[in-house]
Amino acid sequence: MLVYAALTTGLGFVLLREGWTLQGPNQVEVSGSRLVSREQVIEAAKMKFPQPLLTLQPRLLRNNLADTLPVEQVRVTRLMLPPRLRVELVDREAIARAQRRTPKGLETGFVDRTGRWIHADPRTRMRLGGEASIRVVGWNERHLPVLAKVLEAREQIGPGLKEIRFEPDGSLWITTRDLGPLRLGPADSKLGRRLQVLIHLNRTLPGRLAGKRPTSIDLTDPEQPELNLPSPTATTAPDPSNRRPNLPAPTRRPYP
Repeated sequence: MLVYAALTTGLGFVLLREGWTLQGPNQVEVSGSRLVSREQVIEAAKMKFPQPLLTLQPRLLRNNLADTLPVEQVRVTRLMLPPRLRVELVDREAIARAQRRTPKGLETGFVDRTGRWIHADPRTRMRLGGEASIRVVGWNERHLPVLAKVLEAREQIGPGLKEIRFEPDGSLWITTRDLGPLRLGPADSKLGRRLQVLIHLNRTLPGRLAGKRPTSIDLTDPEQPELNLPSPTATTAPDPSNRRPNLPAPTRRPYP
């Protein structure tokens, strides 16, 4: 019995050390992604061969890959017979270009539909962001809930959505093709109502202004939007004898 126990223990040890070991990259199966290659997965997971299969922790590996690669979902499975590692990925779709401030300076990248940051990896840059026409300026992780809500409403806002900007004080600005910059103010409980008013104005206001685009619109109080209209063009030439003509100031009035 002692001999059999020793043989069993020895065979089990050899099996764990040699039998369940990834000898090379071909034993790593990657599926589901059009953007990420097997080499990128191995590099992101910091795997070195030979790699004992049981030393790989699926949960830790999944988190590392999700944080490093442009993927929305990751599933990692260890398979014993034959020994291999299966990695299933779901690509993240970049819907906007983005800028953020870092200790190293200004960084450019992309964001997905949830507002999460995607690094501008040269190997996937064109495939991720080649068609992204919206720009996010001042991205910060604390703005994720607000950014996700704005991106969710982008189809209702329309194809004219050009820029989403976060000021250092947290104030939100949105720029559309037809209305120019719109100030939505702080990210408080009125944000949803401000977005509703923005969608309504973007659909109806351009036709009422007869081609005149406002210089800016303030939606801080969504029940009383304020339009900054450009100064009317003078119809008569100024009097040369008047050294300091009184120029008309921009008109600021609430939108009915």
